[in-house]
Amino acid sequence: MTSPVARSTAHRRSTFAAGGILVAALAATSACSTSSKSSGDGKSGASAGSSGGGKVIRVVAAENFWGSIAAQVGGSHVKVTSIISNPDTDPHDYEPTAADARTVATATYAIVNGIGYDAWAGQLLASNPSGQRTELDVGDLVGVKDGGNPHRWYSPDDVHKVIERITADYKKADPADAGYFDARKDAFETKTLGEYNSLVAGIKATYAGTPIGASESIVSPLADGLGLKMLTPYSFLNAISEGSDPTARDKNTIDHQIAAKQIKVYVYNSQNATPDVQAQVKAAKAKGIPVATVTETLTPAGASFQQWQVTELKGLQRALAEATGK
Repeated sequence: MTSPVARSTAHRRSTFAAGGILVAALAATSACSTSSKSSGDGKSGASAGSSGGGKVIRVVAAENFWGSIAAQVGGSHVKVTSIISNPDTDPHDYEPTAADARTVATATYAIVNGIGYDAWAGQLLASNPSGQRTELDVGDLVGVKDGGNPHRWYSPDDVHKVIERITADYKKADPADAGYFDARKDAFETKTLGEYNSLVAGIKATYAGTPIGASESIVSPLADGLGLKMLTPYSFLNAISEGSDPTARDKNTIDHQIAAKQIKVYVYNSQNATPDVQAQVKAAKAKGIPVATVTETLTPAGASFQQWQVTELKGLQRALAEATGK
C-alpha cells in the first residue's frame, strides 16, 4: 500500500495499468462470499423502525467516506463494504485485489467517486458487468467532469446531493422498504449530521470572505462551501494533490502571502505533507498564522463520516477565531 505522502503521478499511471491486468484476469469471477472491510456503521444515531421487507442490499463503496454515509442511510437493510478503509492508503494509487473484484462481482449497488480520483474502481466495475447492479458515480451526479476537483466529500452541498441519491437508489432497489429509507435519511440529515450542518452554517455566517491559504486542492471545495476566500494559486494546490512539483513562481507567491500575513489561516492535508508544505506550515506558524489540518480519508480508522468532519471543522473554526478574534 502506498502512503499519501509518497504520491506520484507516474506511479498512479502504472498502478492503473496493473489494476487493469488484475481486473481482466478476474473478469470471469463467479459469485461468492465477500470479505467485508467496512460493514454497515452502527454509529449513525439515525433511529428508524425496521420494516418487514427483509431484503439486504449488498453495497460496495470505493472509499470509506462514501461508504460510511451509505451504511448509515441504509441501516440494517444494507451490507456495505468500503474498499479503501485504511487511513494510510492513497485512494489515487490503490491496487485492487482479487477480494475487491469478488466484492464488486456480488454487489448490487456500487458507489465510486469518479472525476479521475479512483479510475481503478471504474475498471473493476467495467470488468465485472452485471445487469443487477446500480452504479453511482459522484462526479456525474454533481456535474464535475474529469480534470475538475474530485474531492466532493468536502463540499457540504455535494454531500447532501449524494445522500439524496443513495436514498432514492435504495428505494428503487427495495420499494417495500421505501419508508424505512426515508426515515433513515431524514434522521441522518437532521440529527446525525446536526452538528456538522451547524458548524458549516456557523463558520459561513461568521467568517465568510476570510482569506486562507492551503496545501492542496482537497481544501478548495470546503473553502467554497464555507464561503472562505482561497488565496493559494490553484495551480499549486493541484500540483501537490497530483504529486507533481509546484512552480517556483507559485511557491514565491505563497511565501509572500505568508510573510505579509495576507492569509489568516493555513490549512494543510496532514496525510500529504511534502517538503514544500512542511516549509509553508513552519513559515505560517513563525508568523503567528493559525494552522488547521484535514485528511483525505476517514481518520482515525473506524470513525464515521460525521465524527471525522466535525473534528476537522472544529479545528478550522478555532483557527479562524484565533486569527480574527471573532
